[in-house]
Amino acid sequence: MAEESILGFLQTNEAISDSQQFAASVGIDHSELESVIKSLRGFEIVDAQEFQQDQWFLKDEGKTYAREGSPEVQLFKEVPPEGISKEELQRKVTPSVFKLGSSWAVKKKWVEIGRQGVSRKVEHVEDKIQVFLQQIENGKVVDEKDLAELKSRKLIEFKPLKGYTLRRGPKYVSKRKKAATDLTREHLLRGDWRDLEFKEYNLSAQVQPIQIGYLQPLLKVRDAIQSIFLQMGFEEMPTNNYVESSFWNFDALFQPQQHPARDSHDTFFLKVPSSTRELPEDYVDKVKHVHESGDYGSMGYRYKWKREEADKNLLRTHTTAVSARMLYKLARQKSFNPKRYYSIDRVFRNEAVDRTHLAEFHQIEGLICDRGLTLGDLLGVLEDFFARLGMEKLRFKPAYNPYTEPSIEIFRLRGGLNLDF
Repeated sequence: MAEESILGFLQTNEAISDSQQFAASVGIDHSELESVIKSLRGFEIVDAQEFQQDQWFLKDEGKTYAREGSPEVQLFKEVPPEGISKEELQRKVTPSVFKLGSSWAVKKKWVEIGRQGVSRKVEHVEDKIQVFLQQIENGKVVDEKDLAELKSRKLIEFKPLKGYTLRRGPKYVSKRKKAATDLTREHLLRGDWRDLEFKEYNLSAQVQPIQIGYLQPLLKVRDAIQSIFLQMGFEEMPTNNYVESSFWNFDALFQPQQHPARDSHDTFFLKVPSSTRELPEDYVDKVKHVHESGDYGSMGYRYKWKREEADKNLLRTHTTAVSARMLYKLARQKSFNPKRYYSIDRVFRNEAVDRTHLAEFHQIEGLICDRGLTLGDLLGVLEDFFARLGMEKLRFKPAYNPYTEPSIEIFRLRGGLNLDF
């Protein structure tokens, strides 16, 4: 319908000057006409020049007034020359017409509302609001002074209007043949391929976007944190050993052997191999001594330390076991060099699995080894790290952890951050 209307009109006329007006004259929605125009332009059947002009449009309330009249005129017509009581008038019109109509009719001095009722102050009124709205609806120009009240009452809105000017193109035809997109076996057998018009290939057309893989959200967070550590001069620790001995996971961190975290309800212990084959014996003896009798300012736990407990294999419950190994390696070097280490890897806990908990999760760990370090250095590094994550205004308070001394908790005033160190 739309295509036949355009091609038929251009057959006897030089141009369509305004596609909006043309669509209204033939009773076709302009959006439907626009899609046909784009198709005809693509095949060079018509030459279409796009233009844009700003125009006033009726809002929903304005459309109602253009159809039924303004509320003040509707109310005025229900008031007889002898007057009417307010209650009876309210029964004759809708609540919105009474509310708005009485306000505007009094303001325009058409009626008077008093205790005795509602009476006319003039004999006849003209509904200019309805006239102006109908003119705008029909695409006619309305004077700026006449638009003032319509704008103040928010009955109209100003929107850009897009249209096209159409002329015959270099390949104009009064009726377009449907172009074939494929040459089929049936065309060859029938021989009608000689009379077919084939659609040209557009080699510069954009193809469908290729669906490619994306980083998993956890990996994106890991990459961002790893980048921060590298910017701060940290080196990554080797964390590829998910199976760890209880010695490095617990004892080297001076967690007592009767601690509840070492129970099978909290930790995954291995059945095969159930125990480790090799531990540094000199270091084992030192750790055993500190557990039993204490040293370096500590009084120890005062219990009988058992080697068989330290030999048990498990799935590491934290990457701090790797930090303990790195500290031991640094201590065995002939010359000490300050180091900054970090790790981001999986750890395992024997926890009940639900929608917010799994038996494994990732732990982020940082380790700085140097002489003369103080708690102030730690707080400064933490503030720098979290500032690079976009978290500022941190607060610190003392806490207790069995394997760190001193220990602190970190709070953020906004954002719900709560971490133990």
